[in-house]
Amino acid sequence: MQKAYTVEQLTKVYKKGNVSANDKIDLEIAQGEIFGVFGPNGAGKTTLVRQMAGLLRPTSGRIFLFNHDVVAKPGAVPHYVGYYGQMVVGLNAHKFREALYITGRLRGQSKADAHKQTDSLIERLDLKDLADRLVGKLSGGEKRLAALLSTFMNYPPILILDEPTNELDPLRRRLVWEYLQELNHERGTTIILVTHNLLEAEWVVERLAIIDSAKLRGLGTPGELKRLTGDTVRLEVRLRDGHEVEAEDFLAAIPESIRVRPGFWQITTRREKSTTLLSTVFERLATAGLDDFRLIMPTLEDVYIKLTGKRWEGNNEPDTAA
Repeated sequence: MQKAYTVEQLTKVYKKGNVSANDKIDLEIAQGEIFGVFGPNGAGKTTLVRQMAGLLRPTSGRIFLFNHDVVAKPGAVPHYVGYYGQMVVGLNAHKFREALYITGRLRGQSKADAHKQTDSLIERLDLKDLADRLVGKLSGGEKRLAALLSTFMNYPPILILDEPTNELDPLRRRLVWEYLQELNHERGTTIILVTHNLLEAEWVVERLAIIDSAKLRGLGTPGELKRLTGDTVRLEVRLRDGHEVEAEDFLAAIPESIRVRPGFWQITTRREKSTTLLSTVFERLATAGLDDFRLIMPTLEDVYIKLTGKRWEGNNEPDTAA
C-alpha cells in the first residue's frame, strides 16, 4: 500500500527555554489508514502534526507526503491535506453554511458541488438550526464544529484532525465519527487523529503512535500494543451493602485479588482462566452479595503505564504547542 506520510528522525527544539518537543521520531502512515497520535497534554502531539501539515519547520529530520519533501516544499501540503487545529480563526464574520461553502470554493469546488456538500454536511449532522447563524455568535463547541466541517470541504485525501471532538455534545461527537469512518471506507480518506481521549484512540484508529515527553514510546495496532502488557484480564466485583463479610472472605482467598475499597474488589488473571473465574465468582456470589461485575481487557491506559512507567493523567483540556 502506498505511504501517505513518512517521518524520519523528526526533531523539534524550541529555542525559548531549549524545550525539546519532538525527539527523533520515525513513523509511516499508509494511504487510507485511520492513524492515531496519542499521549497526554504537552507530549508533543500537536507539534508533530503541525510539522506534517507544513505549518512548523522542524529543527532536523525529514517529512515526506506522497514522496513530496514537506520540509523543503511545504506548499505541496494544501493540495492533499485538510488540517483542523485547536484554534478557530477567520470564520466569525460568516454564517455557518457560508463558512463551509466558501472553504469549498477556495479549494476548487464548483458552485454546485460546494453547495451540495455544504447541504449534505448540515443535514447529516442535524445542523439546520445553526446553518444561517453567524459563526461569531455561536458557542465554543459550535464554532469548532463549523471549523471542523470546513476542513472536510472538497474531500481532501488526507485529514489531520487535532482533538476534533473537544467541546462537542455526545450526539454530534457520534455523528462526526460516523461521517469520518464513512469517508475512510467509501473514499479511502487517510485520517490522522490527534487525541488524549483513550476511548477514541482505542475504538476508532487502526494503528497509533504513543508520544510521551517528546519521544515515540510505542507504535502499532491497539491489539499489538495491548499485548505488551501481558496476557491478563481484570475482573471487577461490586458487592451489595450488608453482604460484605461473607463475600469478602471468599474473594480474599482468590489469588491476585485486591480489596480496592469496602465492597469493591479487583481480581487479575490470565486470559485463558477468565471464563472459569467469572463462572466461579458468579455462582458463589449471585445470591450472596453480588451487586455488579465487569470483565476488563487491557486498555491503552495500561499500555501507556507499561511503556512509560507513569500513571495516565489525560484530561479534556486542549493540548499545548509542545
